[in-house]
Amino acid sequence: MTLTWRDVEGLARELAERFPGEDPLGIELPRLRGMILGLPSFKDEPGAATDEILEKILAAWYEESAP
Repeated sequence: MTLTWRDVEGLARELAERFPGEDPLGIELPRLRGMILGLPSFKDEPGAATDEILEKILAAWYEESAP
């Protein structure tokens, strides 16, 4: 499955699986961008994400990781 910046929920699931010990609320946006670019399933333009998209991904990741 190929993910793009618009796949907020899919990216959140992948991040939760790949980085289970990370607290999404403690991650800064530049680091998040790098983490996403390193996901094997991610295929999109590296610079196409806005801060708003990255914040949505962080929020979804937080929800995905919540007990």
